[in-house]
Amino acid sequence: MKSFVTIAATLAAFAASGASLAASPEDIIAKEKCSTCHTATTTKKAPSFAAIAGKYKGNADAANKIAAELKSGGKVGDEEDHKKVAASDADLKALATYILGAK
Repeated sequence: MKSFVTIAATLAAFAASGASLAASPEDIIAKEKCSTCHTATTTKKAPSFAAIAGKYKGNADAANKIAAELKSGGKVGDEEDHKKVAASDADLKALATYILGAK
């Protein structure tokens, strides 16, 4: 019973702190409306995630580079300006890793 009370108190403190769990890449894509320009495998207004993954294939720093581009927005390669993606650094890195996993 004592451990149950400890767990319940910890969960209550976590909920009260306003802390939230990291968003999934799919949630960020939906929230930021990435699918307006990007799809998983076909070019729409912008390169597909698979094309982006192909561009960065073999680049060990690709996830960091993509996350930085998403965070800052602006000109990305010879494409149109990309809007800033409102997400934490950890979420941007997870999104970049998700994009790099597209086939």
